[in-house]
Amino acid sequence: MMSADQKLLDLPPSAKLVFIVLEHEEPLTQKQIGAETLLPPRTVRYALAQLKEIEKISEKIHFADARQKIYEIA
Repeated sequence: MMSADQKLLDLPPSAKLVFIVLEHEEPLTQKQIGAETLLPPRTVRYALAQLKEIEKISEKIHFADARQKIYEIA
């Protein structure tokens, strides 16, 4: 069975970049992550989905704008 850290190492570079940005500047919205990483929105969504799947990040409702979610390290 792989550890969570090993699973993180197996992710693509875009997911690792998103994780590093969240480590330094959490919590962020998807749009803010895209601005920080310069990744396209679709790539950011895919990276976030992969990180959620291995339970490295958590997702919460953005209280100022309920249409958005806030992401942070789990």
